[in-house]
Amino acid sequence: MKEIALESLQLNPMTMIADDWWLITAGNEERGYNTMTASWGHMGSIWGRPGHGNLPTIVVYVRPQRYTKEFVDREELFTLTVFDWEHHKALGYLGTKSGRDEDKVAAVGFTPVFMDGTTGFAEARLTFVCRKLYRAPILEEGFCDREIVDAMYPERDFHDMYVGEILKVYAKD
Repeated sequence: MKEIALESLQLNPMTMIADDWWLITAGNEERGYNTMTASWGHMGSIWGRPGHGNLPTIVVYVRPQRYTKEFVDREELFTLTVFDWEHHKALGYLGTKSGRDEDKVAAVGFTPVFMDGTTGFAEARLTFVCRKLYRAPILEEGFCDREIVDAMYPERDFHDMYVGEILKVYAKD
């Protein structure tokens, strides 16, 4: 993997997230890691620091029962990894199995890469290394469209939202 400038990316976040999916991964070699597939998220910019302008950010959503949430909550950093379509079946597996029950990364044959204090995968086309800036629960009372609540949250297991600053981007060699 080689580091690339964020400004050089040419991508469509709508298809990359919703259609291609990505992995949310947190943890490291020393303390362990876990990953999950996601098809919800956002890319853009928000907030800023004096003299630096707006921060490049990624927003991800994790349900409370997901094992990966423990790792995202514990760690300062997380990665978002994007794969070529040939790995879609593996991403489906990683999204339906729990790391509590098995080594699901080994089961799909992915190779963890420990970098920058967090974890990515050698097979990824792109890896975004992010630092958590903000976490907040999605609240039922915040929904203006009640149909979404009934359709997406019949168990009322609302996601936590995480805003991460994009620190680095890596592309597959």
